[in-house]
Amino acid sequence: MNVIEQLRHDNGLLNTRRQFLKSCIAGLGTAWISSLKMDVLAGELASIGHAGNQSALDAHLAHFAPKAKRVIFLHMAGAPSQLELFDYKPELARLNGADCPKEFLEGQNFAFIQGVPKMLGTQYPFHQAGDNKQWISDRLPYTEKVIDDLCIIRSMYTDQFNHAPAQLLMHTGHTILGHPSIGSWSTYGLGNDNQNLPGFIVLASGGSQPDAGKAVWGSGFLPSVYQGVQCRSEGDPVLYLGSPEGISRDVRRKAIDAITRINEETHEEIQDPETIARVQQYETAFRMQIHASDAFDIKKEPDYIHALYGSNPSGSSFANNCLLARRLAERGTRFIQLFDWGWDSHGAAESEALNGGFSRKCQSVDQATYGLITDLKQRGMLEDTLVIWGGEFGRTPMRENRGGTEMKFIGRDHNPGAFTIWMAGAGVKSGSFGETDPIGYRAIKDKVSVYDLQATILHSMGLNHQKLSYPFQGLNQTLTPVTKPSRVIKELFA
Repeated sequence: MNVIEQLRHDNGLLNTRRQFLKSCIAGLGTAWISSLKMDVLAGELASIGHAGNQSALDAHLAHFAPKAKRVIFLHMAGAPSQLELFDYKPELARLNGADCPKEFLEGQNFAFIQGVPKMLGTQYPFHQAGDNKQWISDRLPYTEKVIDDLCIIRSMYTDQFNHAPAQLLMHTGHTILGHPSIGSWSTYGLGNDNQNLPGFIVLASGGSQPDAGKAVWGSGFLPSVYQGVQCRSEGDPVLYLGSPEGISRDVRRKAIDAITRINEETHEEIQDPETIARVQQYETAFRMQIHASDAFDIKKEPDYIHALYGSNPSGSSFANNCLLARRLAERGTRFIQLFDWGWDSHGAAESEALNGGFSRKCQSVDQATYGLITDLKQRGMLEDTLVIWGGEFGRTPMRENRGGTEMKFIGRDHNPGAFTIWMAGAGVKSGSFGETDPIGYRAIKDKVSVYDLQATILHSMGLNHQKLSYPFQGLNQTLTPVTKPSRVIKELFA
């Protein structure tokens, strides 16, 4: 293809939309009506320019008065065992070592269990703590110190028993790729209080990403300006954020201005909102060069704060991420998502055994979690910050076996029927909510689905989960699907 043919081809691609509108049998009017909402969004995204100009990420009004200005979601990827932490079951201890009753196995789907497994009692001692006499195991001595600030929800359940789809469901309301995460929905609905940092930031620890990958903080069909930005707690917060050697900030500013003009011209031709979203991302990255470096510099924290969290400025850890979460929260970041990988306690190896690696995982997050709650409380921020802790499902009350035989190390299989999370701050009541059956196999009282949890999180931020929507594929899509019943658990709040 010669140069003339190439130019004609490129011009043809740019004119595709115009030619379609001219020849469309439905006419220009119908196409205009169908695109109204997209044009409104494009208009919002188009007015970005330099710092200080209005943008799609500017703070928006909530549907009603919020209890939480921000959310910090601590996800223990792999699903910690509720039966070793929060859900005390004396009956299960009595059944320890007995064959699992047949009715608990028939018609059930397990990730690995085969044959007839043995019942498995709790592996660690429990005791009551706090003013509410909450049951908690000895694996979480630091968390116990703030137990009167927690509402422990023991009746969570899901319909997924494998990690990736269960994590997607927890964070996007769906088990397939392509849907926005709850953090993206939050920034789409409310914007951001700080234009110098992303409104949705993700921090990961534990040596690996969640099983579902980056889709759990993706923007799905929402404009990409609302997706979570994964940052690091060591080195530059975002790779390649700094300018190359020899490139001044003024030169960088001129380069971004030139890119902005090109993108604006392209948007005029193609009318794709993602083109303008890209401009917003360049602008945010430019401002982050100064402001993100300051926000992520935990060396500026005094020694007593590092002692509180158990953090170490010279490394990367869940403790460092918890401290960063507080620093980001006080700078106006709307949704802060922490993932800590390594909680899949099957017992296939010592590292994932309840009598091995599980105990070390508890130690790695216990003090930092306590430090975060305590620090927020001391600064007066816990009253308008919602903190959530938990995994994507629970663990079985029977011991895992594979091929019909017990393994060397002790572990439990995946259990979608019951798991525990806790919430703190933002007007959440202290105490507990919901119950499971006598062996912790199924939620039986005040059951809370994943959709209920999502509706409740949005409600705490002043957002109606049924009204927060975005037009996609001919429907006004929402975080909680219209085909799945969900309700706000208002009983959790004072």
